[in-house]
Amino acid sequence: MNELFKTTGSSLTIFVPSELDHHNAEIIRNNADKIIENQLITRLIFDFSKTSFMDSSGIGVIMGRYKNLRLMSGSVSAINVSFQSS
Repeated sequence: MNELFKTTGSSLTIFVPSELDHHNAEIIRNNADKIIENQLITRLIFDFSKTSFMDSSGIGVIMGRYKNLRLMSGSVSAINVSFQSS
């Protein structure tokens, strides 16, 4: 899972896997929170270039990190987002 996280200064990029579901959400949540706290992260970037599926657990991961960083005057962004219609 460490290949999912990259820190540069006070920024953390999370390379979201192909499926962000309840299995991956807890792992990403726990690791991201540790990195944010230990490395004083103020900018979080979710990279969705490889993601094709996300359920409500994934949305919870994003919103939870957004709320935490907002309290620290940080920012959260999403990049390489694609929209697919069914």
